[in-house]
Amino acid sequence: MNALQGLDLTRQLILLLAALVLFSSFAMLAQSRLVGLVRVFAWQGVLLAVTTGLVAYASGHTHLYASAVLTFFLKGLLIPWILHRMVLRLGLESARESDAYRTPVQLAGAGLVVFSYYVALPVVQLSALFTRNTIAVSLAVVLLGMLLMISRHKAVSQVVGFMSIENGLFFAAVVATYGMPMVVELGVAFDVLVAAILFGVVFLQIRASIDTLDVDRLNRLSESEP
Repeated sequence: MNALQGLDLTRQLILLLAALVLFSSFAMLAQSRLVGLVRVFAWQGVLLAVTTGLVAYASGHTHLYASAVLTFFLKGLLIPWILHRMVLRLGLESARESDAYRTPVQLAGAGLVVFSYYVALPVVQLSALFTRNTIAVSLAVVLLGMLLMISRHKAVSQVVGFMSIENGLFFAAVVATYGMPMVVELGVAFDVLVAAILFGVVFLQIRASIDTLDVDRLNRLSESEP
């Protein structure tokens, strides 16, 4: 508590937003409807953009403002819109993931957060950055994105998990190094956008050919014998 009181309002807001980013990862784990999952992912992108803008203001690294705008446009608006349109075109607006393992998955997520803080502790102790306390959060977001991919059966949910992992990596770059060079960030953003579009095309082809996007059912497919 004393450490928080020693920070100015902007840095306290950064810690609060980092906590909300982490909460959004748990919200995605708890969300069973695909439409709701995409909406939570969009909010995570908005939170990342606002956090990046505050880090730019507090650190004086003005190039992060461009990163914040790009993040808001791509991860808060465009990519979620692509994913939402994909869900609608595939007729999955009412599709739900199984709730059978929701509690164990949430408990596993909590364990990953504790693990992230334990792993990041040496880095936090050696770092002089004011954002050092959020490094563990960025690692936790990456691990929770992996958990989302592992625990879901719908291919669309796994794509959202993949995008969430990228959000965690971007968040780590912002809080650990005050951002990557702008050319690198533009390249990564373009790659993620292209990946989202390609995923949509592949899903449409799979649905047209096999009439399912359930990964378990796809794994059971085998070539017909001649």
